[in-house]
Amino acid sequence: MEERRAARYERLYEQLKGLIEDKSPSLQAAMATICAVLHAKMQHHFWIGFYFVKREDELHVGPYQGPVACQVLKEQGVCLHAARTKEPVVVSDVEAFANHIACDSRSKSEIVIPLLKDGNVVAVLDVDSSELNQFSEADIEPLSKILGLLNPYL
Repeated sequence: MEERRAARYERLYEQLKGLIEDKSPSLQAAMATICAVLHAKMQHHFWIGFYFVKREDELHVGPYQGPVACQVLKEQGVCLHAARTKEPVVVSDVEAFANHIACDSRSKSEIVIPLLKDGNVVAVLDVDSSELNQFSEADIEPLSKILGLLNPYL
């Protein structure tokens, strides 16, 4: 299954590259395009979106696809943990993550990848699944590669 998922990510990277490079007018437009494509093409993506760092302990929602999101995340949660550590976070069961923020009770597993500019986190990509164990370390590299398409807009 990981091999098929990796091949799908690679195809989606190429599709997104064609949609974003020299075409997206802004960071938010490029982010919205990433969310739309990944949400539509990756069936295990229940919710996908970006949260922007506003303060050390606060994130604000950006472009996303899926059910209504928490607009502000404060002081805790998977997204804030990734922003603070500047490292991707894979959570196979969100109920087991201390201080998880449940924006939607249907979310069961999650992956968060920070988006950095000059070593500082400006936003995080947050992907939730309605099934347990839907993400692994193998998802980090292809999602990070996709986030690399945003670098010219930072």
